[in-house]
Amino acid sequence: MLTMSRRFVIQIHSGYGPTHYDFMIEAGEALATWQLAESPAGLTAGTAMPARRLADHRREYLTYEGPVSRGRGRVDILDAGECEVTAEDPLRWEFRLAGRKLAGLFELTRAEETTDAWTLRRKA
Repeated sequence: MLTMSRRFVIQIHSGYGPTHYDFMIEAGEALATWQLAESPAGLTAGTAMPARRLADHRREYLTYEGPVSRGRGRVDILDAGECEVTAEDPLRWEFRLAGRKLAGLFELTRAEETTDAWTLRRKA
């Protein structure tokens, strides 16, 4: 089983379109990033929400709060912490979060390989 400790951050992105949440996990020299319409802090075991895969972000976003370039609003950190990745492939990521607000076992699953539509599910 793959087990790799990484960091994660969840940012609230406001002031540019509808307010949403950017969920990022360290992936090499970048941050794998998914956009969520709602805060994942409300997920309970067995519940899920849609997620959309975005382009990877720079690692600086792990700690950044402030304006986004080119007038694209502002980001503030909702939660951050450690992320223990136990499975990672093009269609599924499984990981355990240990953040200030969000902790537990989660899974991101991709609808199919040709889409950016994913589902974030809290497993435990």
